[in-house]
Amino acid sequence: MKDENLLELRLCDLNLHIAGSPVEERTLRLDEELADKGMRFRPHYWVGAEWFTPDGVPGVAVPFYLVHPRLTQLERDMMLDVEGLAAPECMKILRHEAGHAIDNAYRLHRRKRWRELFGSFTDPYPDAYRPRPNSRRFVQHLTGWYAQAHPAEDFAETFAVWLTPGYPWRRRYADWAALEKLEYVDELMKKIANEVPPVRSRRFVEPLNEIKSTLRKHYQSKRDLYAVEWPAYYDRDLRRIFMEDAPNNRRMSAAAFLRTWRYDICRTVSETSGVAVYTINHLLKNMIERCRAMKLRLQDSPRRTRENMLLMLMMHTMHVARAGYPQIAV
Repeated sequence: MKDENLLELRLCDLNLHIAGSPVEERTLRLDEELADKGMRFRPHYWVGAEWFTPDGVPGVAVPFYLVHPRLTQLERDMMLDVEGLAAPECMKILRHEAGHAIDNAYRLHRRKRWRELFGSFTDPYPDAYRPRPNSRRFVQHLTGWYAQAHPAEDFAETFAVWLTPGYPWRRRYADWAALEKLEYVDELMKKIANEVPPVRSRRFVEPLNEIKSTLRKHYQSKRDLYAVEWPAYYDRDLRRIFMEDAPNNRRMSAAAFLRTWRYDICRTVSETSGVAVYTINHLLKNMIERCRAMKLRLQDSPRRTRENMLLMLMMHTMHVARAGYPQIAV
């Protein structure tokens, strides 16, 4: 199917299952990691629109685009990136989601010590959060300093670090305030390891087979969510990196150079900043248009130009990040 035809399908008509899919092996690996920690608890899984652990449900929705290779390609075409495609990234997300699921299963957030260390679970999620990259009160697991987004995310991130096989968390966080949270999780998991969880629901919330919207509508909404309004004051920075056109100048145009290196640059900045590839690409597309309008061309070597663009794009990305990351709970 071509993308245009595929986008007309409804999510509920895709008829997808985790069993036999590439992501099934990773859910089984997560179960093994819990078993290796002596935990009785196992989350249940279903196919949904995105990564999702609903409040009160000890289970995890896995995004549909990881269940079928054609939908993986569509996700990349539409969003330039596939969250959780690589096995290491997928396992990091699953460990985080398992933190939410075990919290729901044992209602851990009701405990006094949990509230003292992480805060109030019932605090409303903000529309955006402003991370403090140098803070040592929070672990660093998912990108974007996600533990700082909300007390529930702080616990899920701390649990994920604790669960990671072979990870030397005591040494890594030895002089961090976050170590107290990790020690608490370690103590708490040992205490509840063999307990039957009070919440044993196997309920699916917003499973894919109940979502009536088309793939086109789904991606329109997703793109809108990640499209941040960038301040348009980067012309001066572009002129520092590139040179204005002149007669007989046969150097590559700045627009062509940036189109060639667009994905590489966006991916590199995303991995460093924690901002979504699609969001950074939104900015870079505007820069490409400005380079075309100002008729800019390369003035340094391609290697040097790439380095300068990475620095400049990172600066603008972190400026927007300081104003607040969009809050996209997982």
